[in-house]
Amino acid sequence: MIEKINDILKNDGVIAYVTDTVWGLGCLPSSEKAVKRIYEIKHRDGKKPLILMSDEFYNLFDYLKQPVEKEAQKLIKKYFPGALTLVLEKSEKTPDYITSGLKTVGVRIPDNKTFAEICRSIDGRVLATTSANLSGEPPALTYDEAIKYIGDKVDMVVPDFGCTAKGRASTVAGFKDGSPVIFRQGDIVVF
Repeated sequence: MIEKINDILKNDGVIAYVTDTVWGLGCLPSSEKAVKRIYEIKHRDGKKPLILMSDEFYNLFDYLKQPVEKEAQKLIKKYFPGALTLVLEKSEKTPDYITSGLKTVGVRIPDNKTFAEICRSIDGRVLATTSANLSGEPPALTYDEAIKYIGDKVDMVVPDFGCTAKGRASTVAGFKDGSPVIFRQGDIVVF
């Protein structure tokens, strides 16, 4: 199965998979064609950026402007892996087609064994991702819902192997003038 996932992703494919919060849709960050497909699959507004997720934070370093600010490092140590998406300044490596031209990118490390296994086995260990649903509709919470909502639109819905999504979206936080800001309150209360 891992070989099949890699082949799909290397060929501009899109997969759906379980995370700790909701099901996700993802592709390799280097595939502009696949990112465009995600927007088409979801009927997503092009002004809404995707985020980057991995199984380990160090896999995301090259996508972020260094050094990562100290307040962000504290949150990373405390809440990663978990239901926190941090919006940080991006590096040159992060393509504008992922961030909708913004100078920041959201990053997250889900606390889910199946997702981590997928990341450990793919090139670069990072996925450009968003929730598995049509825009404005509730996200998929189970394998069956992922199949029902977007199964015919993606190249593969990866079985969850018994790992379930909790159903609450991640908290999205960032920094404005050095102060922490909550953009979306989700499963984790940070401040």
